[in-house]
Amino acid sequence: MAMTDLLSAEDIKKAVGAFSAAESFNYKKFFEMVGLKKKSPEDVKKVFHILDKDQSGFIEEEELKFVLKGFTPEGRDLSDKETKALLAAGDKDGDGKIGADVADLAWQ
Repeated sequence: MAMTDLLSAEDIKKAVGAFSAAESFNYKKFFEMVGLKKKSPEDVKKVFHILDKDQSGFIEEEELKFVLKGFTPEGRDLSDKETKALLAAGDKDGDGKIGADVADLAWQ
């Protein structure tokens, strides 16, 4: 499944473009811009599984660094600071990774 099967390619392009500058990433605004806030919990989980590159059932810090590329190959890598902020928002139990259930809550 491709990200564009779930989200509008135009929305993705606009959102990735809006955060193309280093240190500009705001996960709440980004997820709203790509349309995740309007999606069902099932669709949010599908997006999660696309971003879970190693299919471990979790998105780890290393995978988060490349989260924008998970939406489109033109996306930039997040900085360490941005990655840690995104991880902190979704890592509710402090284990260093985000599970699908937590992503559903954090990303909507």
